[in-house]
Amino acid sequence: MDFEEYLREDEAKFSNFDEYIRVSEPHTRERACAWKAAIGLQAVDGLHVSEYLKETALRHIEGEISIDDARDLVRGYYQTRTARIPDDSEAQEADKVAVNITKLLSEQSFSFSVPGFVATHRRIFDGVFDHAGTLREFDITKKEWVLRGDTVLYVSCEELVRTLEYDIVQERKFSYAGLNMNETILHLAKFVSGLWQIHPFCEGNTRTTAIFIIKYLRSIGFEADNTLFERHSWYFRNALVRANYRNVKKGITPNFEFLIRFFRNLLVGEKNELRNRHLLINAPAEWGTPITSPASTATSTPASAPSTCPASSESAPASCASTSPPSSPASSKTPPASSSTVWGGLSENVRRFILATGTGSLSVKEAMASVGLKDRKNFIEYTLSPALKSGVAVPLYPDKPHHPRQKYRLTVKGLALFNENKTSEN
Repeated sequence: MDFEEYLREDEAKFSNFDEYIRVSEPHTRERACAWKAAIGLQAVDGLHVSEYLKETALRHIEGEISIDDARDLVRGYYQTRTARIPDDSEAQEADKVAVNITKLLSEQSFSFSVPGFVATHRRIFDGVFDHAGTLREFDITKKEWVLRGDTVLYVSCEELVRTLEYDIVQERKFSYAGLNMNETILHLAKFVSGLWQIHPFCEGNTRTTAIFIIKYLRSIGFEADNTLFERHSWYFRNALVRANYRNVKKGITPNFEFLIRFFRNLLVGEKNELRNRHLLINAPAEWGTPITSPASTATSTPASAPSTCPASSESAPASCASTSPPSSPASSKTPPASSSTVWGGLSENVRRFILATGTGSLSVKEAMASVGLKDRKNFIEYTLSPALKSGVAVPLYPDKPHHPRQKYRLTVKGLALFNENKTSEN
């Protein structure tokens, strides 16, 4: 079954909520929007809330009960139930998490910090998981439908705290002053995808990331339309997957196109088509291509041009070239200097690096594998350093050479050479 069809099974469940959003007072609208986002986000794990939860939500929206009353009612409902149905445990998780999320979204307080991120997970899954608010102590993989069974590479458990701290501190230092909306959305997409790729918890990472980002966007002045998560929470997760997936052997690079579409709808109210079928690797041609909002094509860099998007982050540590011990020269089958062939004034080695990197980004280790080299010292001296000095490549984190996820991407100059010569043989 297509994901859109899967989600349409409960299409009518929000009809009353929509009415409150259209015609109600501000506080009532806010409560209805929060419930829509909270309930819709359960779809990322294939969960559906119960009819009891929907009825309780409407009572809260109408002001009959408080959010704390609603939470107590839901918890009491599952404590006293004697008649169990097969999917009772899943409905219980969905109900409790939905009311916890609604409470979080109704609060004005927010802490943009690692403890704040961990606390978001703890509060979302309070009363659901014993490990709520606890970082995982093992490495994980997840088979993804959108990747045809492959997995994103997540951050190792040993690097969770350090990587979380780095990403959040860097975002806190970042200034949006002078950026237009296109540049702002590109930056946010990069930050959110990197944060999600850390995957610090055993379960509930996407829901935690979504709520943390909604709260963060509000804290810096955005009026995020969080009802977008009602129908497109699966799309949001799959877009994060595609933004963090690379398979050099299959010629697949991280693709930010889909995440940018989501954020443009979320932040500027565009109507870009968001369908999960379009995110599937090598999707059948008959599934079509996504429809882009006229406003998006008229005012921004087209979403179909990922070369302008920030590159993604992956979990494999990649320290700066200058700090890594060189491999033995004997380990390389390639001589220190490649052929004397030049390509726009660049060496053969740099040409191969440009073609391998393309519109994505590569760590030193990934780049060496892509161009068939094993000697790290020679690669840095004859390939990476010339690429950086000639202005065809730049590091993702130029001010932090030891960043655990340091990678290198092409500049406008490098992308121009790539686009002109991408059909050339390596």
